[in-house]
Amino acid sequence: MPLVTLTSDIGVQDFMPGAIKGQLMQANPSFNVIDITHLLSPFNYPQAAYVCRNAIKNFSAGTFHLILINLFHEKLDHLLIVEHNGHYIGCADNGLITMILEEIPQQIVGIPLEKNQSINALYCTNVLANAFSKIAAGASLQSLGDTNVSINVKNPLRPLLGNDWIEGQIIFIDNFGNVIVNISKEAFEEQRKGRRFAIVFKRDESIEKISETYADVPEGEKLAIFNSAGYLEIAMNKGNAANLFGLQSYSEHQQKTLGPQFMNNNIFYQTIKVHFQ
Repeated sequence: MPLVTLTSDIGVQDFMPGAIKGQLMQANPSFNVIDITHLLSPFNYPQAAYVCRNAIKNFSAGTFHLILINLFHEKLDHLLIVEHNGHYIGCADNGLITMILEEIPQQIVGIPLEKNQSINALYCTNVLANAFSKIAAGASLQSLGDTNVSINVKNPLRPLLGNDWIEGQIIFIDNFGNVIVNISKEAFEEQRKGRRFAIVFKRDESIEKISETYADVPEGEKLAIFNSAGYLEIAMNKGNAANLFGLQSYSEHQQKTLGPQFMNNNIFYQTIKVHFQ
């Protein structure tokens, strides 16, 4: 029974999540479909990459992953199916795949779209679902499309580094208002080199220790912790850190559309800086 994960930015207000699952089941009634989320923010690549990357790595090799995020960034004439470490991922050719994997996929195929079709989310689902079904039946990835496709590449959002500091961007805010920063535990410790530190945000708020659990501090107190994905998290014991401190998720789309003035006004609310001494 092939396992298919489903991640999108389409929301849950209308018929689309159910219709997408219907397309998957029509392609292969034996598909076992698991929702990751449909509530990703539109056009927010760092957020989508964080969620997809850390969901995918918890599934076994051989799993199929349907990612319907920013499908129509430009006029579509093909979709992508990639194989990486045994996982098969179907998505738009919009650069997100290299942000998810943090490298170029091991195998890539471009799946052509029919020119006389209405190119919408359900048609894209049908194309990728049928390709998944063929792979599950034993077809090679290379037999499905263009192996010489040139893909769009977006670099992962990396923290900035200095001799005595590391600065990260807020890439996700969870349901509890916990703020996740694109600083991994490995990057933090490599830059720290055993030194003392202060995690600074919103100009004048700071934390000088890493907690093991939320209960390490009294109720209503802020804390820093490395979450289950290994990323730095600013949180509050039984509180909402994002709301209290006015912290916001980084958005490349907003930076581009609203311009430098927006960036200057919001930089203190979207970045976390760690000073080492």
